[in-house]
Amino acid sequence: MPETVVNGLSVDVEDWFQVGAFEGVIEREHWETLGSRVERNCEAILEMFARADVKATFFTLGWVAQRHGPLLRRIVESGHELASHGWDHERVFRFDRESFGRDLDRSRKALEDASGQRITGYRAPSFSIDQRTPWAYMELAEQGFEYSSSVAPISHDHYGWRAAPRFAFKPLPWSDLIEIPVTTAHFAGRRLAAGGGGFFRVLPYGFSRWAIRQVNREDKRPAVFYFHPWEIDPQQPRVTGASMRSRVRHYTNLGVMAQKLEQLIRDFAWGRMDLLAHRERALAVDLAA
Repeated sequence: MPETVVNGLSVDVEDWFQVGAFEGVIEREHWETLGSRVERNCEAILEMFARADVKATFFTLGWVAQRHGPLLRRIVESGHELASHGWDHERVFRFDRESFGRDLDRSRKALEDASGQRITGYRAPSFSIDQRTPWAYMELAEQGFEYSSSVAPISHDHYGWRAAPRFAFKPLPWSDLIEIPVTTAHFAGRRLAAGGGGFFRVLPYGFSRWAIRQVNREDKRPAVFYFHPWEIDPQQPRVTGASMRSRVRHYTNLGVMAQKLEQLIRDFAWGRMDLLAHRERALAVDLAA
């Protein structure tokens, strides 16, 4: 029998009011006044993972870590990896290298102080490392991060680096840092987003099953899947000031997300991103080659 491919399972830990879709209508200075739901949603996710006996990586905002230390300790005590998602969901291409470095350092310290676990992984908010941020990998490497999962190798109106490789690559010739892009499938010469989030909620489950099977069987590589705690929470408050497109993207199929996730976890093998990075390092292509 062929060896089972262990895919990377990840959760981008941010609250319902911290998402990119609402960044133009909910100011950061108002976050403290809004009812947090991230802890209850993460507890439900931890229970889901425990029932399925799977481990995952929780890419967590430093802002959340500072306020929910007991939650972070439960995550690591349950055998999951904790990794950085930046401080307050500011996109990387809105920084320069110096301010990005401060954001990395601040968020990492908050995560390590709250959890007692060394942080070696990073995911940029909204997959915002791209061709505009050549300095981002230099800063990650110099601060001691071992891997990033911050690239969506597609074209999208909010993010995307279409020219990036589909699978793990080494962005710097002098560093062992690797980038593990979120999963895409290929069909009729096109790359299709297939790594989770809104695409997973909106599209039929069969599409995701087909895409992950393609990556595992044809490409013989692991898939990288992500979702957010707020995506399993249909009772979250409704934001009325956002555009219709943002509201449709954010709220569609919240009520069926948990059920789809349970199916996905049963259908494939899953593990932490740090362990996936260790396996993928030998296969990573050199971006400078």
